[in-house]
Amino acid sequence: MAVTNIPSPEAIRTYRADNPRMRARDQADALGISEAQLVAASCGAGVTRVDPHPDRVMAAAQELGEVMALTRNPSCVHEKIGRYDNYHPGTHAAMILTPEIDLRIFPAHWCHAFAVESETGDGTRRSLQVFDAAGDAVHKIFLRAGEAPTAWDGLCRSGADPDQRQTLDVVPRQPAETPKSNPDKAEALRAEWRRMTDTHQFLRLVSKMKMNRLGAYRIAGAPFVRALDPGAVDAMLTRLSETGIAVMIFVGNRGCIQIHSGPVETLRPMGPWQNVMDPGFNLHLRRDRINEVWAVEKQTRDGPTTSVEAFDETGGLIFQVFGLRKETGDHRAAFADMVADLQGMSATEVAQ
Repeated sequence: MAVTNIPSPEAIRTYRADNPRMRARDQADALGISEAQLVAASCGAGVTRVDPHPDRVMAAAQELGEVMALTRNPSCVHEKIGRYDNYHPGTHAAMILTPEIDLRIFPAHWCHAFAVESETGDGTRRSLQVFDAAGDAVHKIFLRAGEAPTAWDGLCRSGADPDQRQTLDVVPRQPAETPKSNPDKAEALRAEWRRMTDTHQFLRLVSKMKMNRLGAYRIAGAPFVRALDPGAVDAMLTRLSETGIAVMIFVGNRGCIQIHSGPVETLRPMGPWQNVMDPGFNLHLRRDRINEVWAVEKQTRDGPTTSVEAFDETGGLIFQVFGLRKETGDHRAAFADMVADLQGMSATEVAQ
């Protein structure tokens, strides 16, 4: 996000007051600023800048009772209801591991954080919002009505940053990494792919070959990947809602990945959006931003695992969906069979 011609904090607050129905992200885009700069303009007026480090944010989150956790990227929003607990800190990666809220956290991108209070028709809405260096949202935590006001007050006091300025410096937004392939290494890629025993080995594998995820998919070929028609995403979600197959849905950005584990039940499409509206889990997906979709198979010690992965026109990853294996049943084979029936694309269509 460019840092020139930024409106004054007063002008930002006036714009927000004049456009109360607009989402914060849309308000920021209309003003030509980052969302973090939009929020910072209200410091001292319902907003408190707080320590953004995940250790501090997660310590507070675990005291806030039942909340809504939100992680998004430009094309997809992932929302879960639950309680934060079982935090595992780490220098390069950290985790929250509960059945409801399951996060992978990358601390290097937790650069700005704010405790936000706003008045709505239903009373005061409180949220803890984290942003990266460019001022883009990394993760947000929304308190439920009546939950943990004492813990919230303590966070605003003890976690407050001494700097409560209403302006914020951000760096230019980093574009998504474009697909990186090396056709000369296609056979070596396939050979290493066959030797994998864990899905987490994949990114190390392609990095070693100086490729990335999407670039590797474009040259791997069968039986490792199959290009799907972008409309296959809607077909997949519809089949999931009809069959009750349990899945893991990953949505993330550079600073956080949020995971839903369970079924997908209620679909409510609206314009370009496909919406999952289930108790405890909502997903909001911009179908018109899906550019490439791949069915991917990787070997693990427990057998093959299949995923469906969607990318936008810049090569950015929108989401991943895997069949879920849990104590009550292994849904991976059923998910793989369902994916096998999804409409594919020819190599010529993919290249266009």
